[in-house]
Amino acid sequence: MKTRNLFSLLVILIAVVGFSMTSCKKDKNTTSTVDPTSMQQLANDENQVQNASDESLNDVNAFLSGSALKSTESVPCNATIDTVITANDTVTIHITYHGLNCNGTRIRTGQVEIKKKVGTHWWQAGATVFIRHINFNITKVNGGKSITLNGTKTHENVTGGVIAQLGNGTVNTIIHKTWGNETVTFSDNTTKIWNVARQQTFTGVASTNNIVMTLDGFGTQDNYTGLVVWGVNRQGENFYTQITQSVVLRQQCDWDPCAGIKIHQIPSDSKSATLTFGFDSNNQPITGTECPAKYKLDWQKNNHSGTVYLPLP
Repeated sequence: MKTRNLFSLLVILIAVVGFSMTSCKKDKNTTSTVDPTSMQQLANDENQVQNASDESLNDVNAFLSGSALKSTESVPCNATIDTVITANDTVTIHITYHGLNCNGTRIRTGQVEIKKKVGTHWWQAGATVFIRHINFNITKVNGGKSITLNGTKTHENVTGGVIAQLGNGTVNTIIHKTWGNETVTFSDNTTKIWNVARQQTFTGVASTNNIVMTLDGFGTQDNYTGLVVWGVNRQGENFYTQITQSVVLRQQCDWDPCAGIKIHQIPSDSKSATLTFGFDSNNQPITGTECPAKYKLDWQKNNHSGTVYLPLP
C-alpha cells in the first residue's frame, strides 16, 4: 500500500515539474504575443513597388539611350511610343503599354510620360528628365500580384553614358539618381504614399547580360538620413526605410536582390524590421552566381522580436 502511494506521489511530482518547466519555456518565448504581419507586408510592398518602378525605369533608360545606340531594342515590348514637341521647347514622350514585357514575366498597362528639354541627350553627364506614371499597372505573371503607380519623379544621369555600353572599354560605371513621390494602389484597392530618393550604380558587361545594379538612399526626412523610401503605409502609419548596406541586384537573377540590408522604421508603433537579402529556398546564404529565393526579416516591437524568411515578391 505504501509502495502504491509512493508511486502515485512520484507521478504527480513529475507532472507538476513538467508543467512548471513548460510554463517557464512558454513565458520566455514572448515573440508569439506580437503579430509581425504589418512589418512583413511593408517589406513585401516596398519590394513590389521597387520592382515595378525599376521595370519602367529600365524602359525609360533604354528608350532615352536609343538615339546613341541606334537600336530598335529601345522600344519596349507590347508598347507604343508617341513623341510631341511642345511650344516651351520641351519634348514629351508617352510610352503606352499593352501587355507582356519582353521577358514574359509581367503584364503592363497604362502610360509612362517622359519630359526633357530639346537638345538634352541622355548620354551627357548631368542630363535630367521628368518621369510621370499615369495609371501604370504592372501584374506579375507568377502569383498575379498587381499594383498601380501614379506620380512624378526626377531622373538624372549623374555620370553620363548609357547602360547598354557598360563594359565596352570606355564606360565601366554609370550612376543614376531618382527622386520624387507617387501614390501606389494595390490589388485590394488599398493605397500608400511613396517618396523615393534612390541612387543606382550600374557596373558589369551589358553585351553578356551581366549587369549589376547597386542601390543606396540619399533622402532626409524627420531626422532620418540615408532614406531610400518613406511615406504612409496601408495602415496609415508613417514609415521610413534606410539602406544601411548597399542592396545589390543582378540582371542574370531577373534583378532580384542578392545582397544588402534595409531597415524599415515605424516609430508611431515602436516597431522596425531589418531586411537582409540573399538567401536560398532553404534559408541559407547564396554563394557565387546563385540567385536568391528568399530574404530574412528580423522584426522588433518594443521588447519583442523574431526572425522569418520570406519569398521574394
